[in-house]
Amino acid sequence: MIVLKAAQEKVLSALQAVGGIVERRHTLPILANVLIKKTGANVELTTSDLEIQVRTSAQLDGDDGDYAITVGAKKLMDILKSLPSDQTVSLTANQSKLTLQGGKSRFTLQTLPAEDFPLVQEAADFGPAFSVPQKTLKNLISQVHFAMAVHDIRYYLNGILFVAEGSSLTLVATDGHRLALAQANLEVDMPKQEVILPRKTVLELQRLLKDDAKGGSNDEAQQMIEMRFAGNQAKFNFGGLEFVTKLVEGKFPDFNRVIPKNHKHHITIGRTTLLASLQRAAILTSEKFKGVRLNFAPGLLGIASSNAEQEEAKEELEIDYGGDTFEIGFNVGYLMDVLANMSQDMVTVSLQDANSSALITNPEFEGFKYVVMPMRI
Repeated sequence: MIVLKAAQEKVLSALQAVGGIVERRHTLPILANVLIKKTGANVELTTSDLEIQVRTSAQLDGDDGDYAITVGAKKLMDILKSLPSDQTVSLTANQSKLTLQGGKSRFTLQTLPAEDFPLVQEAADFGPAFSVPQKTLKNLISQVHFAMAVHDIRYYLNGILFVAEGSSLTLVATDGHRLALAQANLEVDMPKQEVILPRKTVLELQRLLKDDAKGGSNDEAQQMIEMRFAGNQAKFNFGGLEFVTKLVEGKFPDFNRVIPKNHKHHITIGRTTLLASLQRAAILTSEKFKGVRLNFAPGLLGIASSNAEQEEAKEELEIDYGGDTFEIGFNVGYLMDVLANMSQDMVTVSLQDANSSALITNPEFEGFKYVVMPMRI
């Protein structure tokens, strides 16, 4: 039976949409596979890692009739990538194997039964659906994702806090040393929701969301993402994809208490100039501490770093500043992360003294705040 027959780029595009969450090594071998379910000309592709499930449908022709099987997702993608994009490819089922054919190339792949594929059990208590532009959500994620913890034992930090209320959507990420917050006001009234999206879900959404009509339809509905939340699950529908994920259970820190207010000193400086100086200073920081010293003096910002080999780097930047002279230390990686993930020309750094957290804001966009704790050097 011919399961599908279509242009390589059409098959690959559908597979890539769901293939991002698949891990090559898994305790359950079937989770390295994609579930292919055929109903007439419609082919549904589903992947899962037991916590996230992604599903898409495409018209991929083939023989009439219904059929379902699972096959190695990464292998299938790698083979398709190696074939010309305008070539017609077919996938034919024969007993427990699938044969992929394109031009004079033939690949025979081992399969596992569809009924063994563990689908995520969807929650029964999803709240009301609401939609926001994909571009808005992608922008908010890109402004905070780098501040998520990676493997923290405080598991609720390994993700992003997602707060929707009224017309305001706020995303917050922190690893305990720095905190990033991005907020947007939307033309939609959202029910009050506060959930923590896991790190893997956040990174996958960032990969899949479209930031404009590029690669998608100009149709307004195609550019929106519909969201629904349950007690321990979130469901997203966008661009022909259905994305279900578990939520992180736990209490996220009160981010409003972390954001310092009423700073004494404010310096607005060119973002790329500051980033370049920090990148140069970072070369001579010690591997373990990554510390840089910032010296603020009237009209001048000094940036200095040194390491265990007694090597040192010094930079000086002219700034519009007339306040006190003081020195403060930071992890240079935390400063470079935020500057590299902003796109605006200018950045404002607000400080109280050498022992208080710094607040980095964007003079062109009020909804962004980044707090970084100082370090002793």
